[in-house]
Amino acid sequence: MVPMTGNRHPRRRRSSSRTVALLSLALVVGAAALIADNEGPGRSTARAHEGAAPAPPAGPHAHRSGSGAGRAGRADRAADDRAVQRVLQRTSYISVGSPRRKDVALTFDDGPGPATRRILRILRDSHVPATFFVVGRAVQLDPAAVRAERQQGDVIGNHTEDHAMMGRLAPAAQQAEIRADEEALRRAGVPSWPLFRPPYGSFSASTLSVLKSLRMLMVLWTVDTKDFSQPGVQRIVYTALSGARGGAIVLMHDGGGNRSETAAALPRILKGLRVRGFHLVTVPQLVRDDPPPRNQPPPRSLSGG
Repeated sequence: MVPMTGNRHPRRRRSSSRTVALLSLALVVGAAALIADNEGPGRSTARAHEGAAPAPPAGPHAHRSGSGAGRAGRADRAADDRAVQRVLQRTSYISVGSPRRKDVALTFDDGPGPATRRILRILRDSHVPATFFVVGRAVQLDPAAVRAERQQGDVIGNHTEDHAMMGRLAPAAQQAEIRADEEALRRAGVPSWPLFRPPYGSFSASTLSVLKSLRMLMVLWTVDTKDFSQPGVQRIVYTALSGARGGAIVLMHDGGGNRSETAAALPRILKGLRVRGFHLVTVPQLVRDDPPPRNQPPPRSLSGG
């Protein structure tokens, strides 16, 4: 007879251990299911994507993509419209916002033109919104380019039908120039914003009266890159970056001539502004977040008025 050592009932002890293990496993599974129910599908999806690269920022400064913006995009448009109308209650124009925030608005005039699509690709790839002041006759030649601007989430303002020097026109002719540009955009299927930029910086007291009747804000600029004169890529970059400050509006061109230098300078301008901590916005966003100072002096025409 073999003497017994250790436990007197080994089979009973092993059975008891398995029972405890099974009960423990059941408790763990139940707790995991309860946590999953409390988290819901949104949280569990977020947990699955932990460690992934962050998505581009949402909110009013995000570069929205046309119809994909949906309800949020319409809400932003309404808020920006209200901001423009609030500014119009105290001033007829904007050339710079407040310096409270490091916002800079990039603007492009005289398009659409041959460089427009290249500029749009650069802005899209950099997730940067811009404001385009379009000429009616150019819109008629290339309505698809303006639709692409809208689809990309950029803002489209009025720059007259024929790039007219407004300071030299009678009030009725000035209004006709603005109305014709709006009609060209309507035919292209693109709604315009209540923003107007006078070609050559030329306007008169009559221009301001016409804009007031149309409830439109005149948009001038803080920094003129003079890219229209084709001074060279390096000069365009230097002028844009050296003049940038909080609330600045930068003037460039995507139409009205050869704008290949502007397109070549744009990536360097975007990088330089971001390195300096500037946030790139549209003019309506600038008006909403950094409205112009109160009690601005009357605007001065730069030519022809």
